[in-house]
Amino acid sequence: MQNSNHQNHGRGATRFGFSSFSPVWDLFRISDFVLRVSRRRIWLFRLAAVVLGPALVLGGLELGLRAAGYGYSPRVAVKCEIDGKPHWGENVKFAWRFFPPILAREFEPFAFPVQKPARTCRVFVLGSSAAQGIPNHAFCFGRFLQFMLQERFPGVNFEVVTAAMAAINSHVVREIARDCARYDPDLFVVYMGNNEVVGPYGPGTVLTPALSNLPLIRLGIRLRATKVGQLASALLGAHRVGKGGPRYWRGMEMFLGQQVRADDVRLAATYEHFRRNLQDICRLGADVGAATVLCTVGVNLRDCPPFASLRRPGLTPEQQKSWDTAYRQGVQAESQGRSAEALGFYLEAAQIDDSYAELQFRLGRCRQLAGESADARDRYLRARDLDTLRFRADDRIDAIIREVAQEAKLAAGVHLADVAAALDANSPDGLPGAELFYEHVHLTFAGNYLVARTALEQIEPVIVRRFGDQAQPRGAVPTPTQCAQRLAYNDWSRHRTLDTIVHSFLAKAPFTNQLHHRERVAQLTQELQRLKAALTPQRLHEIAEQYRTAIEESPDDLRLRWDYGTLLAEDLKQYDAAAVQYRIVQRYLPHSHMSYDALAAVLRARNDFAGAIAEYKKELAIKPTAGTAYYHLGWCYRKQGKTDLAADCYRRAIRFQPDYVPAYVELAELLIDKGQLEGAAQLCREGLAVMPDSAWLHRNLAALLLKMGKRQEAAEQIRTALRLDPNSPQIRGAAEKILGPGVVPR
Repeated sequence: MQNSNHQNHGRGATRFGFSSFSPVWDLFRISDFVLRVSRRRIWLFRLAAVVLGPALVLGGLELGLRAAGYGYSPRVAVKCEIDGKPHWGENVKFAWRFFPPILAREFEPFAFPVQKPARTCRVFVLGSSAAQGIPNHAFCFGRFLQFMLQERFPGVNFEVVTAAMAAINSHVVREIARDCARYDPDLFVVYMGNNEVVGPYGPGTVLTPALSNLPLIRLGIRLRATKVGQLASALLGAHRVGKGGPRYWRGMEMFLGQQVRADDVRLAATYEHFRRNLQDICRLGADVGAATVLCTVGVNLRDCPPFASLRRPGLTPEQQKSWDTAYRQGVQAESQGRSAEALGFYLEAAQIDDSYAELQFRLGRCRQLAGESADARDRYLRARDLDTLRFRADDRIDAIIREVAQEAKLAAGVHLADVAAALDANSPDGLPGAELFYEHVHLTFAGNYLVARTALEQIEPVIVRRFGDQAQPRGAVPTPTQCAQRLAYNDWSRHRTLDTIVHSFLAKAPFTNQLHHRERVAQLTQELQRLKAALTPQRLHEIAEQYRTAIEESPDDLRLRWDYGTLLAEDLKQYDAAAVQYRIVQRYLPHSHMSYDALAAVLRARNDFAGAIAEYKKELAIKPTAGTAYYHLGWCYRKQGKTDLAADCYRRAIRFQPDYVPAYVELAELLIDKGQLEGAAQLCREGLAVMPDSAWLHRNLAALLLKMGKRQEAAEQIRTALRLDPNSPQIRGAAEKILGPGVVPR
């Protein structure tokens, strides 16, 4: 046995070329193991160096950038001090990580204490422009809700903060909810869904890359919240307006080239992202003990034709010709009041291709005129869902809202406010239209009242559970008339709101492409004229008294003071009284740039240029991209004779607001004064590259070209100016000078 062992060891040693026995072999195996472990450690070390090295460098860079004060806060709110107490106020730069800064939208001003007072219910309204209250923020449904809650529960103090913003979708609202969850909320009220396709990262956007990968979207959002991410965006130009993209904010017109069909495969990801973001918002609320009210989204069905339509791909030439013929005959019959005959032609076209959104809308109109409201509704809904400029929430969006609310109802304290159903129920034939919406989605006074009242039904049980005996509802829900008195809804505010709709919304594409656009504008213009005629000096003073009464009842309502100051400054020309109101707003919203701008305008009107300059500097310290503030600052400097400072301000105004024509005009005049005619002419051309329909710039360029001896070019420019504004005395006078007397038609 012993010899056998020796022999085996010998054979093993000989086999491997060793003359020694087991101890040497064991040592070799141990050495080989150590070598393998060392190699593994080297690779682990190398891997750690690859991963941890950059992480340490980026971490150090992040700390260094923060210490140096680089970048901007990515949070919803920034700290401010009001009457010696810390508050949170809206952050004007919040949207910079989602849009190029010159295109970024912002919140309406708000402020609330860092330390929530006792017996206070803090409500955050989340969403986009419809929730924000566009076109008049004074009548957003959050303000209705504040009044209703305070009247119903006088034992509780309510802070209703509207943290909503135009042009955003659920990707951004989720981040807003994440921040608001840190501010001790009791309730989230969510009204969103219209911008899912056209908002950031959607398939119809022009504001960011269109992405379908949700983790990638969220990673990008989180990275841009860091100082390193902000630096990288600045260096790489990731948030600059790209080639061919919008150079300035042009509203919905920017999206004309981003049509998305109803059967576009990218919509599946959009709906899934919406669902996930909505679920996360509910979870964020639940994690901090806040209830969430999810609102379905209403849209204008009856009085909002589709913005754009596309025919089904793959039609043969014969089918296209037959469709065109039937559709054209239907349009002709409808225009002559023969709706029954038109219906037949439209149905004939629909048998060939029923995917054309405007065809479905016309079918809906014919069915409605025939008294067939159920079928009319189906057609209007289909017209909305087939609209290839997808600015309205479609049926799938509302279905997802209802599904998420049902899924999360028990686990997360989520409640459904079926706003869409409420709007339908309060519309003729169940078809929401102009009585509730100004255009496609933005709510009228009556519409906002209905949204608030519908949400209130779901909020009241939450208040009772949270505040017990202190929260017993009293009295009836305030009526629309009571809300109008409390919020100072009057002919003056109606006129301002309608003027915005007609001249800032409906005057531009895609509204100008809609069916019946001229008739709609003519109708609203008549209403505008009626309201303007009613605003006599006596009536304006009566409205001023209405504001004073409302402010006495609610002295902390800064929106009332803001509107009262605007009435005093712009219509009654009582500049000193307006300044008093704006200074009160400044005191309680020291972080907001808007009150500094308003006060500066009043000081300009009083020829207090030094005072106005000081206010504009304060405004620009808060919002450095305020192009109009730079323009007015330059205007004040020019009045003081400081032309170099004025010229610098005008250039900055053009940089941050390239469509602001007065800045080009003022800067060109300064260049002319210095004898730089060619430079002034080039500046006018640069302005016309952005605003080709500016009659003012065409006229000024014509005058410059005439001075430079280029009469033929001057004639071309003045003819264009005449075509754009044939009634302007200044343009007609310049045309007489350039083209000769008698050439301009009387």
